[in-house]
Amino acid sequence: MKNILLLLTLCFVIPGSVAQKDSSLDALLAAGVEDAQRFTHDYLKPGANGLMHSMNANWFNSAKAKPLGAFEISVNGNYGPIKEEKKMFVMNTDLYNNVVFSSGSKTQQVATILGENNPNVEVTITYDDPIFGNQKVVVDLPSGLEAENVNFIPTAFIQGALGLSHGLEVKARFMPVISIDDMDYNMYGGALQGEFTEWISDDIYMPVSISGLVAYTKVETTYHFPGAVGIAGDNQKVENGTSTWLFQLIGSTRWPIINFYGGIGLISGTSKSDLKGEYIVTNGSISADPIIDPFSVSSNISDFRGTIGTKLKLGFFRLNAEYQISDFDVFSVGVNFGWR
Repeated sequence: MKNILLLLTLCFVIPGSVAQKDSSLDALLAAGVEDAQRFTHDYLKPGANGLMHSMNANWFNSAKAKPLGAFEISVNGNYGPIKEEKKMFVMNTDLYNNVVFSSGSKTQQVATILGENNPNVEVTITYDDPIFGNQKVVVDLPSGLEAENVNFIPTAFIQGALGLSHGLEVKARFMPVISIDDMDYNMYGGALQGEFTEWISDDIYMPVSISGLVAYTKVETTYHFPGAVGIAGDNQKVENGTSTWLFQLIGSTRWPIINFYGGIGLISGTSKSDLKGEYIVTNGSISADPIIDPFSVSSNISDFRGTIGTKLKLGFFRLNAEYQISDFDVFSVGVNFGWR
């Protein structure tokens, strides 16, 4: 699983046991920063986009805004199934300077961070050795989550909601800093929901509640490369920052125990990963000049989404489940405890 944590933050070559294959980080950086950056972008993009959808599930479970002083505390878990088309991408070596498929083909379907190369996909990398001139090395391209029998994108968080006056409700969600091996992760966000039907005269009967919601979510991750990564240098790490905005129109029933809700919305966001630190590409005793903070890759989304869900309210205890339909679908469950 530790290898997958590495893959979730950067997409260089996988470890190999065949002597004639050099699958170290040296290989891709030796091929050139531009080639490494291009592959990293295509490899990580589906995973970053899927994360942006998953981290925005379950911002609401009703269109009815809570009255002044009412509150709800929720523990939410999200399951984002991975679509088949998100597991692979077409790699065209004509767009690379020093990388070709060992099979001789120019284009080939290869795994994203969500997929698997089965069988392995070999590429040949050409680099300039300061003593021996052009040299070649064969490496395996990395697989992703599917190789670990993981076919979904998970997220989880704690969320709180507090009713204000005049049909307004404020929300906040967070995941405290979690350190796993060499990775640090945290998430936080806030939202404001306003119930339009609360602003309508009491003389007009409305069988449903209608509201709007604006939400912001931020995820920050840092992965520190262990000393065994196989490349000389200092302070080697990957820093990722992912932020999103959600604009949602919500409708729900007004029954006392069980209710149904749904909505349509727009989600937009950016995910940026920076390879930081000093990297010294070596070939035996020969070392090239250090490469400092080699590159950054980013991904953006702007997608419509639809949400359908249901909520059960039994006094202080509440339970809700919803399904989000978009470029990446998400199923979410929330266990809620609240007053009023």
